[in-house]
Amino acid sequence: MIAEIKLGLCNPPEPIYLYVKNAELAGESYLWYHYDIDREKTIPVPQRGLTGYLSELRLTAKEFKGKDNLKLDIVVSADELYVIRTGVETNFAKSFLLAASGVQDFSKPLIIVATAGEQNTVFCNLYDAVSKSRIEREWNKNADWATIIRDIQILLGGTSSTIPSIAETPVAPAKLSVVPQSVHPQDLRVKNIRTLLDYPLDLVREWLQFQDKNSPSQLHISKIDELVKTMCLAWAADKCEYPNHAESLYQNLVVDAVASGADELATISAWMQQLQAVKTGAV
Repeated sequence: MIAEIKLGLCNPPEPIYLYVKNAELAGESYLWYHYDIDREKTIPVPQRGLTGYLSELRLTAKEFKGKDNLKLDIVVSADELYVIRTGVETNFAKSFLLAASGVQDFSKPLIIVATAGEQNTVFCNLYDAVSKSRIEREWNKNADWATIIRDIQILLGGTSSTIPSIAETPVAPAKLSVVPQSVHPQDLRVKNIRTLLDYPLDLVREWLQFQDKNSPSQLHISKIDELVKTMCLAWAADKCEYPNHAESLYQNLVVDAVASGADELATISAWMQQLQAVKTGAV
């Protein structure tokens, strides 16, 4: 049955993201919230439960303070499309996965409930929306989370390409190693070089803002080259007595080498080693 389409003015059909946190704002306690990016404002959600159909379970790598943080996205179809985003290692994610692993038929609606624990932790309780009965599952901090996620995705009709094979499951079952979402080549290029140089992420964002862009993937390749050079020469600022020497070596060891088909990360690494050797008087 096709739902009736309401004609007229409306908001863009974008998912509503819910983030999990046991906190208080302006005297109001909450366990999950929206975040208005444009206004940089946290908006508490007073309701603790969300009723809908679990439609997708995915893992998303999000960068925070220069490091990748793995998030579990619980996608729920209801009056709107909701995405509950939480850290994959959180108690909320683990308690949700344990309960969801006991569900065999995801064609029926569920109630996902945020429940406060001790010391500001948040757990998840799962209910059958029709019977209102809680789906019980014994707590197991050492569960095989990768296998649980894969099994749920299979029931939801997802593909195994979004999660690791059993052979890729780490030795320690409490940890989860997964394949992150695909990244634009230009974003990946900047990220890898920034990581190699230990260049601050905030400075990259500031540089992008001057270009009126949000990510490297929105830039022309010449601008990417300019950003890479900026990061490299900033790293070399205190490594070489003569800045022109660092830039000249960069042109020869990196730019010219890459133009000849050499790997960029390898050439930058060699350039860094050369400058460090000059500084220590090794050459």
